[in-house]
Amino acid sequence: MALTKSNKLYQTAVLKQILKRCSSLGKKHCFDEQGLPVDVPKGHFVVYVGEKRSRFIVPISFLTHPEFQSLLQRAEEEFGFDHDMGLTIPCEEVVFRSLTSMLR
Repeated sequence: MALTKSNKLYQTAVLKQILKRCSSLGKKHCFDEQGLPVDVPKGHFVVYVGEKRSRFIVPISFLTHPEFQSLLQRAEEEFGFDHDMGLTIPCEEVVFRSLTSMLR
């Protein structure tokens, strides 16, 4: 599904907000002075996947792939982007691992 320019701008702004306040769901991770997890390398962000909310660190470049954008749209429909849980992807872990291995 193609995204319009205004929709891309909105989604980009929302993703920037999410990336800044991505939560670790109670896991003990260290944060820097800006509140970002120190175990996440520059150019990456955290997503939570599956029933157990497994934590994955993925490159920002995934945001340009239509397959990943489709997952983000499903996440927005199911959970919305305005919550404190971090970016949660509604799909099974095995499916997410398969998709991300193809995107690398």
